[in-house]
Amino acid sequence: MSHRKFEAPRHGHLGFLPKKRARKTGNRRPIKNFPVDKKEDKPHLTGFLGYKVGATHIVREVEKPGSKLHKKETVEHVTIIETPPMVVVGVIGYYMTENGLKQLGAIYAKHLSNEVKRRFYKNWSSSKKLAFTRYRNQFHKKSGRTRRVRILRNFEKHAKVIRVLAHTQISKVSVGQKKAHLAEIQVNGGAIRDKVRFAYRLLEKTVPVAGVFQPSELVDVLAITKGKGFSGVIARWGVTHLPRKTHRGLRKVACIGAWHPARVSTTVARAGQLGYFSRAVCNKKIYQIGAAEKLAETGMTPFDLTEKSINPLGGFPHYGFVKNDYVMIKGSVTGPVKRVVSLRKGILPTATKGRVAAEKIVLKFIDTSSKLGRGSFQTKKEKNAFLGDTKRDLERKAAQAAKAGDKRARE
Repeated sequence: MSHRKFEAPRHGHLGFLPKKRARKTGNRRPIKNFPVDKKEDKPHLTGFLGYKVGATHIVREVEKPGSKLHKKETVEHVTIIETPPMVVVGVIGYYMTENGLKQLGAIYAKHLSNEVKRRFYKNWSSSKKLAFTRYRNQFHKKSGRTRRVRILRNFEKHAKVIRVLAHTQISKVSVGQKKAHLAEIQVNGGAIRDKVRFAYRLLEKTVPVAGVFQPSELVDVLAITKGKGFSGVIARWGVTHLPRKTHRGLRKVACIGAWHPARVSTTVARAGQLGYFSRAVCNKKIYQIGAAEKLAETGMTPFDLTEKSINPLGGFPHYGFVKNDYVMIKGSVTGPVKRVVSLRKGILPTATKGRVAAEKIVLKFIDTSSKLGRGSFQTKKEKNAFLGDTKRDLERKAAQAAKAGDKRARE
């Protein structure tokens, strides 16, 4: 191969055509498909929303008989997704028709926060902010109670699918947005009556990510890729770069089709939008689920007893610090940092007949060095012990000493 630009094979899956921009980042249905329902399971939620934070690496020992890495240590890339608890604000029932699911009815919570009300307005600042006011006023009236009971009984009689409406607590994360992301999350397991009661009891309650997923579980990650704007055929499809003496440009497709049929085929590479596509990646392994209450110890492992959090020195680039529950997922995750990410229970069988899913992940080391350069230190204490106090630390100590001296003088 002389140079890749002359001899690169064409790439790009035609099954993803048309390559067009997603409607919007937090659309009304971030999760469109859900796992197969099993009645023998207990009622449970099948999805969750979070925000991409950044990446780091871990060290673990592989427990995979038959693999060359069995009983050996490996370094792996992981992605952190911050997942503050979601708030359930509605219950929706669907019945089956010839054309698919159709909504049977919906019940909403009495109290809705402003961050989810913003989702129903184009311009929140100039609006009257009266969304769901009439619904809330009917809550304690006899007609309102009768209507809710009638809808719930209708769900139990005719509904085939029960879903909850849940929104993120976006005010708890540092993404620079006030409008919460709203999603329909399906309830699986048990009979319809059990699902309806399970969903109704969740109204106005928060659901943590640990109540939906477990460590070492395989999940699907749904998100929108990084947008790269309008791109030519070489960047977009990987077609061959034309020779030097070609007339009217080199980064093109030389022939876009025969004389007949007298049209350009859909399989011919053309310039256009690259990135900002909706994509789903199946069977990503959860390595760790961290709780906000124990955030100061989330960077510790049974083999690394240094007291530290998951946050690297200086925070994650372009994001900051994780302050809430989080999920650590193996490998990369679609999209840039701060973008909403949908997690769903896996809908595809594992390629290795459950061996990968059954493998229990035990982390030996989590890297918390600075991601803004060549980080050499895992904690601030370790850095100060090697380099000494910084100018800011010395100024702080001097101010504390002066304050203590003034207090003694007053006494």
